[in-house]
Amino acid sequence: MFTSLRSRLWLSYALLITVALTIVSIVLFVFLIRNPALSRQTQQQLKTVQSLIVENPQAYLKDPNSLQKLAQENAVRVLVFNQARKVLLDSKPEAAALPYPRRNLLGRNSQTAVDDQGNVWLYTTTRLTDKRVLVVAALRPPKVPVLNIFADDFLLPIIEGGLIAFLFSLVLAYALSRWVADPLQQVVVAARDYPSEDMKPVNPQGPREVQDLTRAFNSMLKRVESSQQSQRDFVANVSHELKTPLTSIQGFAQAILDDTADTPEARKQAAQIIYNESARMHRMALDLLDLARLEAGTADLKMAAVDVGVLLRSIVEKFSPQATQAGVDLQLHVPDNLPALMADGDRLAQVFTNLVDNALKFTPANGHVTLSAKKTGAELELSVTDSGFGVVSEALSRLFDRFYQVDSSRARGAGHGAGLGLAIVKEIVQAHGGKIGVRSQVGHGTTFTIQLPLALK
Repeated sequence: MFTSLRSRLWLSYALLITVALTIVSIVLFVFLIRNPALSRQTQQQLKTVQSLIVENPQAYLKDPNSLQKLAQENAVRVLVFNQARKVLLDSKPEAAALPYPRRNLLGRNSQTAVDDQGNVWLYTTTRLTDKRVLVVAALRPPKVPVLNIFADDFLLPIIEGGLIAFLFSLVLAYALSRWVADPLQQVVVAARDYPSEDMKPVNPQGPREVQDLTRAFNSMLKRVESSQQSQRDFVANVSHELKTPLTSIQGFAQAILDDTADTPEARKQAAQIIYNESARMHRMALDLLDLARLEAGTADLKMAAVDVGVLLRSIVEKFSPQATQAGVDLQLHVPDNLPALMADGDRLAQVFTNLVDNALKFTPANGHVTLSAKKTGAELELSVTDSGFGVVSEALSRLFDRFYQVDSSRARGAGHGAGLGLAIVKEIVQAHGGKIGVRSQVGHGTTFTIQLPLALK
């Protein structure tokens, strides 16, 4: 019956309310049984008599008649004990003997004692100036017919008040259970119906913890949708990138088979195109595998101390012929005291090879490309700056996406790869615990900035 969270919460609240009302009733019943009101009256009476005797001991302790009269008028019993714990004076000598008073360790106003006949007495005690002990006692008030009082005076109000409180609490419990369970139920329904075309984020409601859960669920949905969209884009981009070389390979292979390429020169040209396109596909396959390993964190990074100055100089030397041919000034700004960096040297060379190659492609003649490095705190900041065409602001956020390519109509040459280079660069930098950023202005060039920690994290 109580299978849903809402019904179980409601039942839990109802049980708690029932238990609370039951405990209140039991406490009231015990309170009446103990009859504390009469006991407090008796205790006050004992203290009053004690004060009268202490204030004027000569008037009472030297005159047994006055002491007995005082005791009778106040319905108490007065005893005086000497140092040997013997009774020197008793206003009711005919009554059962009371023991010597115990030490009041807890500082209570009155204590209890049992006489020789088993009667329970309330008493209070004080020490007189002559080291005698004064005891003022009275029989503990008898228990009243508590069941009759409870039935006559308390039962009906308790039932009425309890019923009203119980009904009101049930309504409140139902509202609370709805407040907690309804948002959770919405999350359950949304998770069960996913994926659907009309899927919408769940509105955060209810307690703060439930709202946090709802927001986490909505965030998870966005990440899942983004991942799925990324997978769809990936498949579409791979298909597109493979289509062109496969078409070329198939066409020229067919030309050879059909003897359309009937001259040695035509067959050589067809074979060269087939070779070039297959090499292009091979490079793309290797890049995809490399990117997949980096994203999965399974790439084998060979970490060692790397002299960044030497690495950047080798990159400059590598691209100097290409820069000279393009009429671009390739510069290097590296201080002499640059500390060594713990990194995979080959992977870092791959990063700067890609960045410098792109910079040269998008920088016109008489422009310049600059590699620089400097120490900033516990990091090395490395940058590649060009004076090329720049990148429009709308494209900056997607530069590191797989297969994304900026309009290459102004770039020198053709065939700039499948758009995986910058994605691989970003993954390599992140694998080293670093960050990469880009800033650009159309007509004024682009700067890629890499921050790498000097020590492994």
